[in-house]
Amino acid sequence: MRWPALARTTHKWIALVVAIQAVFWTLSGVYMTAVHIDIIHGDRLVKAPPVQPLPLAGLVEPAHLAHLAPGLKSARLESQLGQPVYVVDAEGGKALFDARTGEKLSPLGEAQARARAKALFAEEGDVVSAEFITKAPLEVQTRPVPLWRVEFEGAWRPTFYISPYTGELVTRRHDLWRTFDFVWMFHIMDYDDRQDVNNPLIRILTWMAVATAASGGWLLIYSFRRKRRVRKAAA
Repeated sequence: MRWPALARTTHKWIALVVAIQAVFWTLSGVYMTAVHIDIIHGDRLVKAPPVQPLPLAGLVEPAHLAHLAPGLKSARLESQLGQPVYVVDAEGGKALFDARTGEKLSPLGEAQARARAKALFAEEGDVVSAEFITKAPLEVQTRPVPLWRVEFEGAWRPTFYISPYTGELVTRRHDLWRTFDFVWMFHIMDYDDRQDVNNPLIRILTWMAVATAASGGWLLIYSFRRKRRVRKAAA
């Protein structure tokens, strides 16, 4: 096979592969730019926490928390469901205590997780289901488990993930986010955990794109030379 024919064949098939992926890049890029990132984050789904002072009278002294949670590292006073609580980080892990009685509230049961999720939900709609998960699904793969997965009715299946140890909202998900995550997978070509933006597949395709451009440039130069030869022969 002559070199020009080999370059032409190589250019054609590599360009086809690159073009297919370019379509995925374009379509995924259109979605990621068309849907505002604030919508993807789901900020509108969560109520802004009320700014109000907490009454300190009758609360368990912070120093007493060391007896309630051995190896105490930190403690934070906040309000959950209108009740003052301590969110504690100790050697045994994070925990939730009633700030009035010192009673340990964690791990939360299903009813408590539902109530906390409902109190944080900014839209209309009741809880559809609540599931205690010990293995993180792909959409929250980087979050520590266990978690309460609380799904609400309504458009785009809004879902809250609640920590059973602190009662806090760990993250939120909905179908627009899930679609974003799906097209992101095609955009970065990481079909495993969708996080590696420098994976082997995208590096290979990058070099294939370089090879396409190089072979196309060579063919372009060759076509000019061929035209000059034809003109000289005609003269």
